[in-house]
Order: sequence, then structure tokens, then C-alpha cells
Amino acid sequence: MTPRTDVNIVDLPARERILRTAHDLFYAEGLRATGIDRVIAEASVTKVTFYRHFPSKNDLILAYLNRRHDLWMTWFTEALARYGGASRGAQALPPVMNEWFSSQALGGFRGCAFLNGVSEMGPAIPAVVEATRLHKQQMTDAIETLLPPSGQRRQTAEALAIAVDGAIVQAQYSEDPVLALRALQFTVDQLNHKA
Repeated sequence: MTPRTDVNIVDLPARERILRTAHDLFYAEGLRATGIDRVIAEASVTKVTFYRHFPSKNDLILAYLNRRHDLWMTWFTEALARYGGASRGAQALPPVMNEWFSSQALGGFRGCAFLNGVSEMGPAIPAVVEATRLHKQQMTDAIETLLPPSGQRRQTAEALAIAVDGAIVQAQYSEDPVLALRALQFTVDQLNHKA
């Protein structure tokens, strides 16, 4: 569930060392704040090796977002199943998000890597915006699987995805997930009541 395992990073191929190092630094410190020289030093590679695998920082950012997407979606779908999946419906969302907000799952909690990336890079890297759209689309798809068939199933999943994003942002800037989780639970309850 976390990006790094017990494997000694120096035993990994250079590309993987670079990507794991970048993942940890980009998520913890931000895309702009993390320089390539630091990634190179912490990954124990040369500049030539780095640029052989990633011709630019933008290429590394996109590889990081692809890795983060895979890690997060795997965790999210497994967590939804752990908390009851379709049998609990949308009621699974608050405990799933609480798990992420209050644990070291996925390297700890520092908000959504995609929303952080868009806020840092904006239109400067259109591929970051596109990666964010894809990630949010797949998150919404996963939420939709929790819901019973209905004429408003997709709309409900989209509303819940927005509520999840709001809870993520609230938990990130307040550093206390209680209000975010309460608001998410309220939204889930209201949507269940109307269904």
C-alpha cells in the first residue's frame, strides 16, 4: 500500500530508484519545490542516467502522477472492499477516507497529489491537467460501483466524488480530518435519504 517497500532502494534498477525517490519527494514537498538535482542525489544516480530515463522534469512529473494513480486507485478499491464495498454502498466512503487521512497509507496524507499538481503547475503542463481528469474519472467510476442501479447512479457518483475531493482538501488544510469526515458522512446520508 505504501510506495516504498522493504527493498533497499540501491538494489533497484536506476529508473525505479528515480521514480520512487521522485514520488516521495514530490508528494511530501511539492512539484516545484523538488529540484532534479535533489532527486538525482537521493536516487543515487548520475545526471546522464537520470536524463536517459527522463528527458525532462515534466516527463518525471507525468511518470510520478501515473505511478501515484496506480498506487492510489489500488489502495482505494481495496479499501472500499475492506469497508463493505457495494453491500455498504456510499457508507463505505467515510471510513475509507479516514483510513487515508489518519494513517501512513500511501506514504501518509498530504492531500490529493493530482489536485496539488494542478494547483502548482496549472496550465503550464497540460498533461498534468489531463492526468488529473483521468484520475478523478476513475475515482468516480470506483464510487459508482458502490451504488445500486438507478437513473441517477452516475450523477450520484459524481456528487460523491466532489464530496470526497472536498473532504480531502478540508483535511489537508485544516490538518484535522474530523470536520471533513463529518461533512462527507452528512453528504452520504443526505444522498442515501433521497435515493
